[in-house]
Amino acid sequence: MVADAFTSKLRSLVPIQEARALVLSACNTSEPITIDVTVATGYVLAGDVSSSENVPPFANSAVDGYAVRAVDTDGAGLTQPVSLRVVGEIAAGAAGDVDLLDGTAIRIMTGAPMPPGADAVVMVEDTKFVGERHNFDGSQIVQIFKELRSGDALRGAGDDVRVGDMVFQSGTEIRPSVAGVLASINCRKPLVYPRVRVAVLSTGDELIDDGSVLAPGQIRESNRTMLMGLVAQAGAEAIDYGIIRDDENALEIVLRQAATECDAIVTSGGVSMGDYDVVKAVLSRIAEMHWMQLAIKPAKPFAFGLLQSAGDRSVPVFGLPGNPVSSLVSFELLARPALRKMAGHIEVAWDRPMIKAIADSPIKRSTDGKVHYQRVIARFDNDGRLHIDSVRSQGSHQLAATALANAIAVVPDGDGVVVGGEVLTILLVS
Repeated sequence: MVADAFTSKLRSLVPIQEARALVLSACNTSEPITIDVTVATGYVLAGDVSSSENVPPFANSAVDGYAVRAVDTDGAGLTQPVSLRVVGEIAAGAAGDVDLLDGTAIRIMTGAPMPPGADAVVMVEDTKFVGERHNFDGSQIVQIFKELRSGDALRGAGDDVRVGDMVFQSGTEIRPSVAGVLASINCRKPLVYPRVRVAVLSTGDELIDDGSVLAPGQIRESNRTMLMGLVAQAGAEAIDYGIIRDDENALEIVLRQAATECDAIVTSGGVSMGDYDVVKAVLSRIAEMHWMQLAIKPAKPFAFGLLQSAGDRSVPVFGLPGNPVSSLVSFELLARPALRKMAGHIEVAWDRPMIKAIADSPIKRSTDGKVHYQRVIARFDNDGRLHIDSVRSQGSHQLAATALANAIAVVPDGDGVVVGGEVLTILLVS
C-alpha cells in the first residue's frame, strides 16, 4: 500500500521539461519597435542588420608616425637609417589630399586619412625627426630605423565592415559594443523587440515592508524584493505593484491593472496543492491557469497561466512558491527563460550558462523521484575546471544561506554526488 501510494504520488509530479515546454509555448515576443541607438543597449535586434557604409570609410593610419612608400624604406635598420624629406602633416579629421612623392614622408596621426601614394606608416618610435616642426617645406628630415612592408600600420577602407556585409543577425542582444558598431554604420534607429514589462507583487496580511516593529504573526516581505532584482537581471523591466492584502476584490483589480499595463505578471505564494489563498482563488476565476507539482526540489509547487487584458492580450502569469529559495529556483528554471524569449533572445540565450563541475564535498540526497537543485559556491581551480561546494543549509526557507551561492548544481534522482564526481551546474551569471 505504501509503495502504491508513493508510485501514485510520483506519477502526479510534472517533469520540469514538460512544465518548461508549456510555459515557453505560451510566451512570445511583441511587435518590434524602432529606438534610438543611444538608448538601445539591452534590447534585442528584431531583424538582420546589413551595412550601407564601409568601416572605416577611408584608408587611415593605425599609429602616430609618418606615411611613406614602403619601397622607400628598403634597407632601413638600427645602424643604417633611411632619410626622407618631410613635406607635410595630416591630423585626424583632415582631408589628407597631400600627394606623397618618391623619397618623401608625411607626418600623420592615428586615424588620419592616408595621403595618395602612401602604402605604409612607420611608427614615430622607429624614427628620428631632424629640423623645425613648423611649416613643412621639405627641409625637414625624418630618419627611419625600420624597413616596412606595404600595408604596415595601415587600416584599409572597409577593413572592419564592408558595404553589404550582414553585421548582426536578428536575435542579437545589443551590448555596448554592438551599439557602437550600429552607430559606426549609421544604423541610428535599429528595429528591436520591446523591453518586457513585468509586474511583481506580493500578497498577504502578514507581510510588511515599512521598517516598523513586527507585530505578532507578521513577517518582513522579501520575495518581491528578490524577484524585482531577478527580473531586472533577466533584462526585463520590473514594475513594483507592492503588497496586496488578502482581499479577493482588491487583488483582482490589481491583477487586471497589471495585465493592462505589463507584459507578464510574477507572484509568489499560494500555489501549493490544498492551499486556500486569495491568489489561487482569484487566478482560478479570471485566468486560464495550470496548477502543478513539479518533480524537482525545491520549488515543487508552480502555477502558470494566461490572463486576458482589456486590450485582448494574453498576459503570462507566473505563480511561484512562497518559500524564498523555492521562489528563486522556480524563477530561474521557468520564468527567466520565458521572459528572455519574450524579449527576443535566441534560444541559447534563454538560460544561464551551464557547465559540468567537480564536487569538492559530497552532495547528499535520497531517491524521491525528483531532480534536486542544490545551491553551491563555484570557483575555477588550478586545474582549469569548475569546482563546487554546497552552501551550509539547503532548506527552501533559508534564503540567507543561499544568498551568496553563485551556482546551482543539478543533481539527478539517486544517491547524490560523491567527492570528485561530476555534476551539471547552472552558473548564476548572465
